[in-house]
Amino acid sequence: MSEAAPLPERSRLVRQHLESAGIESEIRVLPDSARTAVEAASAIGCDVAAIANSLVFVADGEPVLVMTSGGHRADVGVVAASIGAGRVEMAPASVVREATGQAIGGVAPVGHPSPLRTYIDDALEQFEEIWAAAGHPHTVMPLTFETLRQLTNGQVIAVA
Repeated sequence: MSEAAPLPERSRLVRQHLESAGIESEIRVLPDSARTAVEAASAIGCDVAAIANSLVFVADGEPVLVMTSGGHRADVGVVAASIGAGRVEMAPASVVREATGQAIGGVAPVGHPSPLRTYIDDALEQFEEIWAAAGHPHTVMPLTFETLRQLTNGQVIAVA
């Protein structure tokens, strides 16, 4: 992990968003991909459940961002009930890219072309520090649960 490595363009956008929000978080460039929670946890040296996966779903036709713990899979039925949607499904890669400007495996909670309605897995609240992607599959950033909630204006829900 090295701050000296140049940040990819999408990670620079994430950093700008963090700075605009007054949040200090070091975006780290990993030597290997952190596309999955297991890869990210291994590279960082944290519990896989402390990884905040950024999942884009389509809820009643609208893309939404759900930040889930890497410790379990999100259940679309539970997500639908938690957000009051009639239908929820995983967004295809094209919708993820359009809604976030970022590729699957590197989607950050912020830095999107326009803000997404965001929901946060209540299981992440148990960790003093959580880790989220920072706009690219090789970049991550540490946040607190409360900082993630404030940054995204996210609503805390059950996902599993």
